[in-house]
Amino acid sequence: MERRTFLKSTGAAAGLSLLPTFARAADDDAGQSLARKRLLMFTRSAGFQHSVINRKDVPLGHAERILTELGRGANIEVLATKDGRIFDSADFDQFDGYFFYTTGDLTRDNSADKSPPMSAAGKERFLKAVAGGKGLVGSHCASDTFHSQGPARENQATPDPYIATLGGEFISHGAQQRAKQLVADAKFPGAEKLGDVFEVEEEWYALKNFAPNLHVVLVMETAGMDGGDYQRPPFPCTWARQHEQGRVFYTSLGHREDVWTNEKFHALVLGGLNWALGRVDADVTPNLNQVTPEASKLS
Repeated sequence: MERRTFLKSTGAAAGLSLLPTFARAADDDAGQSLARKRLLMFTRSAGFQHSVINRKDVPLGHAERILTELGRGANIEVLATKDGRIFDSADFDQFDGYFFYTTGDLTRDNSADKSPPMSAAGKERFLKAVAGGKGLVGSHCASDTFHSQGPARENQATPDPYIATLGGEFISHGAQQRAKQLVADAKFPGAEKLGDVFEVEEEWYALKNFAPNLHVVLVMETAGMDGGDYQRPPFPCTWARQHEQGRVFYTSLGHREDVWTNEKFHALVLGGLNWALGRVDADVTPNLNQVTPEASKLS
């Protein structure tokens, strides 16, 4: 459970400490080959609250517990919070990267979980931190956050700065179903054992506003899928991209509880985290036009 200490100060941003005492990710003498990192997992829901991050009177939700445990085994210290004030706090600068599982306009005080919002200044601080070299990993509804202005089913000429950073934006989804993921880059960290194609049951997002420099890792195979949301050419489902000095990784996987316990998903998320946090390197040459040439065709 989060322990919060409010320090005496005339400025809220300077005086607010939201951090608990970090659980040790690994013993110092455990022989970890990767440098220890600190990760902020932000799970505020200003829109629909997904069941995997609903705490339901427990300290952490399903996905929060799993990512914390995965991090512990990988030498990554994870703080899961729904409190948007963290982005204005003195604690913010100690994180090496961020994991978003969020919905809606996070600066609005209308969350399903009754959590404090992120301020406009906090959003700007976060975006500058990623552009300046911090890592960002998003799962599933991270793309259903800070929507661009304009019709939902059109690509926006000027997407919201958050969407421009993430590299893609949620449009809608149909019924959950089993569908294929085509592996566009089997050499990307965490994708080595996925094969050329795999299937999983999931709530699949239709996406738009793809950044032109996406390095696509997984492709949504839309052929044979049920529902109007998917009657379009294949499009990116998981990607990596360089955003100025920062590294960004996103996967639309992560809606279902059983996806969060799937070993392939664990490998994918940890691979993305290790890359985004700068612990491993990968070739992220843009390949959007090569592997999903009609990705921006929405129908």
